[in-house]
Amino acid sequence: MAAAVELITAPWNLGLRPPAPGREPGTWRTPRALLSAGLGERLRAARVVELDRPPYEFDPQPATRVRNGVTIREHTLRLAEAVRDALAAARFPVVLGGDCSILLGCLLGARRRGRCGLVHLDGHSDFRHPGNHDAGAVLGSAAGMDLALATGRGELLLTHWPEVGLPLVADEDVVQIGDREEGGETPPVTRFTAREIRRVGVAELGERVVRHLERRGLDRVWLHLDLDVLDERVLPAVDSPGRPGLDFPQLSELVSALAATGRVIGLDVAIYDPELDPEGAYAAPVVDCLTHALTPLATTEARA
Repeated sequence: MAAAVELITAPWNLGLRPPAPGREPGTWRTPRALLSAGLGERLRAARVVELDRPPYEFDPQPATRVRNGVTIREHTLRLAEAVRDALAAARFPVVLGGDCSILLGCLLGARRRGRCGLVHLDGHSDFRHPGNHDAGAVLGSAAGMDLALATGRGELLLTHWPEVGLPLVADEDVVQIGDREEGGETPPVTRFTAREIRRVGVAELGERVVRHLERRGLDRVWLHLDLDVLDERVLPAVDSPGRPGLDFPQLSELVSALAATGRVIGLDVAIYDPELDPEGAYAAPVVDCLTHALTPLATTEARA
């Protein structure tokens, strides 16, 4: 029987640049927006674990060229404990962010229970690291570096972890889906770009991803879902909207196909910004999408 869902809130915005001088990004509001739209009830969550909101600092922190790097490490360790505990209780953690830097805590928590692959659903590669940008001139933002950091590229502060070391995930164990960027460094992972998805279709894409996981012998996989993988015409309320991208039914179909393999042990949801959705028009479609995608889990008898 499928595991009951445990919702973990990670209300942070640490990995994003300020959208304007002195103004914090609004992604920290996402967990409350999705819970208010009924996600907990729709998924029949067995438990909701609410983590604290960490402080956002506009100025560089000592000994790091990553924005809020010290704070990200501290809260990554806390998130990892929550994910580890959920998995130890045989539950399916759904982590509600927040920005994409929450991926590090999710993978760290998963890795503490053994090898774990990564399916990285994102409209961008998030592969920025000191080897391809001038860290001395520009303060790095971890939300655009999460895949690089997860694969061991970047400062030790955010790549080397207790009990695991580095990397959190091997290049060969990563599938990146949905990148719409042109040019720049191509991550050395299995990739399906946004344009490839349009060409082959979501059903064929899902089959190809599953075949890759089978070839790699990956029976434990974490699913990272940056909602900017959706086309900006269906979800503009993200920090870097763009096109082409998936629509909600396509995203639901893909996540459902991956979850149905039994290999996905948990997922995180990132980058929806309620402050960019002042009328609250998009929380309900996001909740509908996640609920439909995780129907087998949502129909599992919830446990106290």
